[in-house]
Amino acid sequence: MSSSDVSKKWGIVHIFSSYNNTIVHITDLSGSETIAISSGGRHVKADRFQATPYAAMKAAQAAAETARSKGIEHLHIRVRAVGGVGGRTPGPGAQAVIRAIARGGFRVGKIEDVTPIPHDTTRKAGGRRGRRA
Repeated sequence: MSSSDVSKKWGIVHIFSSYNNTIVHITDLSGSETIAISSGGRHVKADRFQATPYAAMKAAQAAAETARSKGIEHLHIRVRAVGGVGGRTPGPGAQAVIRAIARGGFRVGKIEDVTPIPHDTTRKAGGRRGRRA
């Protein structure tokens, strides 16, 4: 099997899941060529529903359908939360995307967490006593 056969069959699903939105981005193995992209905000009307599992599932189904039409059969999954000075746990849509991809008939390779973790960072906003409402 040549390298062109492998790049046609395999892809990477980059899932960015925060508490405001979920973005599903499918690329080739190098990560440089976009195959499909969708977000929760494209599939629901109100802003407050962007990060829901339902919107994430719809975004995953739309991206998966496009990827399947372009010949992708196997996928690696990379889940990313906000990270940095933000939260390290993915939002509620991440699990729904993984489930939708697996149910969509794709073979799932490895699932990894690629949330950026600071090794020392700028100070978090809000001051010493935190944000006071």
